[in-house]
Amino acid sequence: MAKHKYIETPEKLMEAWKGYKENLKEQNKEWLQIQYVGRNGERKADPLKVPMTFEGFKRYCRENLSEVHHYFTNPDGAYDDYRNVCSHIKDEIRECQIVGGLLGVYNPSITQRLNGLSDKQDIEVKTQVSPFTSFDLDVSEDNGSS
Repeated sequence: MAKHKYIETPEKLMEAWKGYKENLKEQNKEWLQIQYVGRNGERKADPLKVPMTFEGFKRYCRENLSEVHHYFTNPDGAYDDYRNVCSHIKDEIRECQIVGGLLGVYNPSITQRLNGLSDKQDIEVKTQVSPFTSFDLDVSEDNGSS
């Protein structure tokens, strides 16, 4: 027996994605960066740009439609029809995070880690040590005691 799909069509999932992006615009008004500027320290509140995240999209869908993780994991091929929309959503999230990190809108280090873009360098250091030649020291003469 086929499982009932709460999001009946891929187009409905795309509508949910558009709804999430509209919801982000509202969240931008809630997250503020407070600064005190000018000679008199005038308080200035600037809205911050809230990044797109897969977790945020799942939360939005959970609150407004249903769980969506299975549309993306596609167990047993039950959601093959949704594959293109799911790829589009994941790619748009990734692009937003990468571009935001490159432009300095979002923390570049976190953006790199979230998207598996960390800079990995293997550094190999080779040293050569010349053999030590021992020599005799007459300590009694060197320290002034006779």
